[in-house]
Amino acid sequence: MSDNQSSPAPAVVRLPRYTKTDQEEILGDGSDPFGVAAAGLTWLPKEEHFGIRHGGRLVAHAGLLRLPVAIGDVKTEVVGLGGVAVAPDMQGQGLARRVVRAALDHARTMGPQHALLFCRPPLVPLYQRLGWHPLDEEVLVEQPESRLVTMELRTMVTPLRDDAHWPSEPVRLFSLPM
Repeated sequence: MSDNQSSPAPAVVRLPRYTKTDQEEILGDGSDPFGVAAAGLTWLPKEEHFGIRHGGRLVAHAGLLRLPVAIGDVKTEVVGLGGVAVAPDMQGQGLARRVVRAALDHARTMGPQHALLFCRPPLVPLYQRLGWHPLDEEVLVEQPESRLVTMELRTMVTPLRDDAHWPSEPVRLFSLPM
């Protein structure tokens, strides 16, 4: 291969599982790898996992989980996207876009009309470039001991079908956040 040719981009693969060790392989073993500990929330593990390996190392991940919600008075389900991570030394190469796109392609087969995520404000522009839209409405999520709390992180949504429309109504997640 000559110097002016680049190697093909590593493929996004479906992962059979995603462990704490896998997360540490991507983000290291810090106490707050996603920068959300200050929110004081308990999170659900994801059930579907997608990743990118580079040189045998896991360098990116995105996870999915179906969740029950109410948008206003309408009960429905969404696909929650979470655990999106790209190794610091691999950022800026489009890996987040690729792993999120692969996860959303799968989410379109899961039934719900929308995907939902929670993120820190500095990540909003990244997700907007990926087709996500911030919600202005209040979002309530469950926490242990039957507590219901207002989500402090930014909530964003994206349609999973061309004809899907997200109403401007308050949102209640009938579970822990993902």
